[in-house]
Amino acid sequence: MSRTPVSERSSLTRYAWLAIAAAVTTIGLKGGAYLLTGSVGLLSDAVESVVNLAAATMALGMLVVAASPPDEEHAYGHNKAEYFASGFEGALILVAAVGIGWVALQRLLDPRPLEAVGLGLVISVLAALVNLAVARVLFRAGRQHDSITLEADAHHLMTDVWTSGGVLLGVGLAELTGWDRLDPLMALFVALNIVRMGVDLLRRSALGLLDTAIPEEERTVIDAVLAGHMRHGVKYHALRTRRAGARRFVSLHVLVPGTWSVQQGHHLLEEIEEEIRAALPASTVFTHLEPLEDPVSWDDVHLDRSRQPGS
Repeated sequence: MSRTPVSERSSLTRYAWLAIAAAVTTIGLKGGAYLLTGSVGLLSDAVESVVNLAAATMALGMLVVAASPPDEEHAYGHNKAEYFASGFEGALILVAAVGIGWVALQRLLDPRPLEAVGLGLVISVLAALVNLAVARVLFRAGRQHDSITLEADAHHLMTDVWTSGGVLLGVGLAELTGWDRLDPLMALFVALNIVRMGVDLLRRSALGLLDTAIPEEERTVIDAVLAGHMRHGVKYHALRTRRAGARRFVSLHVLVPGTWSVQQGHHLLEEIEEEIRAALPASTVFTHLEPLEDPVSWDDVHLDRSRQPGS
């Protein structure tokens, strides 16, 4: 997986502008389809596009902040700003779901016949195709540049595509069968699907803000690098990792024989740090050198140094 250096991440804002353009376009298309047909299902689809617009605007702002270089007050950078964008989007999605559900329940109790269904469906299909095309671009960019903000937007748009399909199915069946309640029932299904997505985004954002460790497959990469240096009595422990947006932070203690010179130990740590950064780009690596023979060196095995074995 390639990762874009923080200094180059400001270029990712072009994808946020693309998402904004897609949201504005689909709001117009879906809103027009609702006005033509009176379908509450199509209204729910249009409301979700309004959420897309708010989320894409937030994403634009947070991508700008995340691309800012470290400063005196933020020595570790501003990468976590991306989690605010994805969390904000998750919250907006839940609010939209409540609104869609409320309107759908009202229409379920008081069903109304649909109008100009054919034209409305054509317009909605065009909106879904716009979202599909932009979502594919955002997915590719999010994975390439390791941006949770772009991935969140892509997931949102793809969910929009699937829910649009469900709404179109409901409207079509309501027109064919004459059972008008199929339209609000599908809108309720859309609302439930949106809730699931919103909760997932909030969970991922919370995990990022809580300094969750890097994924297991990335930890395996680090272990493989360290395994190549575990010779001549060299050992390591207290390997700790965390993720902040696209950047990884890795710290560990390297234990060497006490007879080694400072220069020998320093050279080994430089090699280890360089190899980890090469294997796991966009990583900040901290190492600490300790003598194997000193019992104090082994007090840092636990996450909290004040914690003693057995306590």
